[in-house]
Amino acid sequence: MSLPTLSLPKPPLLTPSSPAVAVLVLPGGTDFSYQPFSRWQPSALRMYPFTASIQARFGASVRVHQAGYRVRGWNGGQASPLPYARHALDRLTRRYPDTPVVLVGHSMGGRLVAQLGDDERVTDILALAPWWQFADWRRIHDGARVLAIHGEGDTVTRPARTAKGIAELAARGLQAEYVAVPGGGHAMLDHVGLWQGAALRFVGQALDRRR
Repeated sequence: MSLPTLSLPKPPLLTPSSPAVAVLVLPGGTDFSYQPFSRWQPSALRMYPFTASIQARFGASVRVHQAGYRVRGWNGGQASPLPYARHALDRLTRRYPDTPVVLVGHSMGGRLVAQLGDDERVTDILALAPWWQFADWRRIHDGARVLAIHGEGDTVTRPARTAKGIAELAARGLQAEYVAVPGGGHAMLDHVGLWQGAALRFVGQALDRRR
């Protein structure tokens, strides 16, 4: 006599809990270069403290991802890192649907956050010493909140252009703010508390609006 086959219920699929906010961190690069991007290059390394401190401060309320690209350079009209940045945004929003996204970008990453700012899934944009060219900021949609921080001693990217972009966004009706770092350089190795603290406050404010 054969024993009856037991049909056991399948365990439920385990999915990650949805955070209140997803944060995408976009490191910098350079103007022209086809050298492979490395997660150990200085522009990537300088963003890890931002990535780690945001996740540590806000815990399960946020999910933070730092993006990478194929090559280091923007490379003119090719905008080489842009497809990889958009892919990172799409992956984050597929994993956490209906979760607002905060973008944090430095230098070339600051250019990328402006380019990605045309996506309405992006609610908050933090541009750190952004490399804004050809009025990139005009791509940002009207519902986004924007903060740009730029060192007054930056000789790599232009603080005056950043201030102009923020003034234009504010005139358009966006919640847009510019913060100058007295004597601050491009690499954000000075006034560390200001750079890091501003990023934490910015993400905290994004969270407060969701509660």
